[in-house]
Amino acid sequence: MIQSKDNQKYKLWLKLKTKKYRDQTGLFLVYGKTLVELAKSHLIVEEIITSDETYEGTLIDSKLIKTLSVTETVYDTLAVCKKITKPIKSDKILILDDIQNPDNLGALLRSARAFGFRHVVISLDSADYYNDKTIRASAGSLFDLYLERKDIQLFIQTYQKKGYLAFGADAHDSKSKPIKGQPFMLVLGNEGHGLNPSTKSILDGFIRIETEGVESLNVAVAGSILMYEWSRL
Repeated sequence: MIQSKDNQKYKLWLKLKTKKYRDQTGLFLVYGKTLVELAKSHLIVEEIITSDETYEGTLIDSKLIKTLSVTETVYDTLAVCKKITKPIKSDKILILDDIQNPDNLGALLRSARAFGFRHVVISLDSADYYNDKTIRASAGSLFDLYLERKDIQLFIQTYQKKGYLAFGADAHDSKSKPIKGQPFMLVLGNEGHGLNPSTKSILDGFIRIETEGVESLNVAVAGSILMYEWSRL
């Protein structure tokens, strides 16, 4: 059992609470038995447990596991996982342009999985999809998606050459819409300022959601509605 704060494994796990160290090591933490089971598709490097000695894993003192927690709820099971994402070819691609809130990002990943947008491209300045809030908000759906962090303008232009059309969620509508049977990209913008001008300038069309009594919808809600509507194309 690990009982000392000087234990080298414990020190590594503690650092994985920060994005900087997750990026450096290619590792991240998953909390709770449900998400640990869903994370089996990623390579689990080590499972960490406290009280349940019948559960296979590395035992750790309950006081130490509290310091590894990032929520008020302290889970008795954690896992250290490798950042692995397997390519999935999809005719519906979700592109996220500087989404900042980890909960919004996680909710969008959950909807992407539900509505067949299996390939998700996330801008360089978006939130970390290996953040614990994002993993929990996605309900583990990110483990079943092909996730890429890229320069999205370059990505969009590359895939336009492959026959994909790119449509942005915006306050203005346009005549151009996805065509049944033709691959497309749905692009969602930042919570505050929407799509970046440099992104908007290369899109093939725009779509808005008609609302009553409110000026706009939360990006996770709007994106989920559009993914549902367009999943039937």
